Amino acid sequence: MKMVIVGPGAMGCLLAGLITRRKQAEVWLLDKDPKRAKRLCESGIKVEGLKTEWKARVPVTTRPDDIKECDLVVLCVKSYDTEAASRLLQPLLGENTAVLTLQNGLGNIEVLAEIAGSGRLIAGVTAQAATLVAEGQVRHCGEGETVIGRVDGKLTVAMRNIRELFNQSGVATRIVKDVTAVVWSKLIVSAGINAVSALTRLPNGALLNTAEAREAMALAVGEATRVAKKKRIKLLYDDPIQTVESVCRTTAKNISSMCQDVLRKKKTEIDYINGAIVRQGKSLGVAAPVNQMLTDLVKAIEAGYDLQIS
Repeated sequence: MKMVIVGPGAMGCLLAGLITRRKQAEVWLLDKDPKRAKRLCESGIKVEGLKTEWKARVPVTTRPDDIKECDLVVLCVKSYDTEAASRLLQPLLGENTAVLTLQNGLGNIEVLAEIAGSGRLIAGVTAQAATLVAEGQVRHCGEGETVIGRVDGKLTVAMRNIRELFNQSGVATRIVKDVTAVVWSKLIVSAGINAVSALTRLPNGALLNTAEAREAMALAVGEATRVAKKKRIKLLYDDPIQTVESVCRTTAKNISSMCQDVLRKKKTEIDYINGAIVRQGKSLGVAAPVNQMLTDLVKAIEAGYDLQIS
């Protein structure tokens, strides 16, 4: 299989490293930064953490024409870059090319379906935990299941091929019919952890150390759950708050993606996580004041990066 991973962030580098290590596919990384792409080609990708450390040599380019048609495209870019990234995909798409999104938040599926076509689109979430230590260097902080499916519920050969490839590469993967429930179940966990960790600058496990952080997570999760129920989405768990706390424990050393963004003074995905809960709630008449406050505070931090007191 020939595959392209779009975005050399923590998850993109982790997947590229895991799949290349087992030599299960021809793997390319597609980047938007020519200088970074050149450096990554020269230095390779280093994966450290759970079991061992290794380096992987992966070709990296900013030009899809260098890669040409492939069997699988995996989107690992930030949600706010989805539209720009999807407009680069055309040279990669053959008749049977599958496009898989493993991104955070809401909205990515709709953007990709409009540009790449819904017939080739597969949605998914992953509980693999990764922290970008430095450019091209990722720490594998926790293992978890990757779940994929199509919005229309169809089971396809492409999905089975992805499942086989990922499982053989050490990325435990299964297929589901109701991927919308999976996306929302992950969204609610993200809504509980990401913003609170970004505001407190704490790793996931440390969020459980204070009653105040636990309460903030519980309130955000409660609002998000009410929105999901109003949409008649059946979540994958019975107790969302207990699930969020369990994720904090199993990924205790992980620094959430939003916390990593804040620490690096980068744009966050707050509009696609807690902000998305607020927007969905408004359209359904469900109030989400805690998610609104979390969204406002994270955006205030973003707007004030250059003014922060050190």
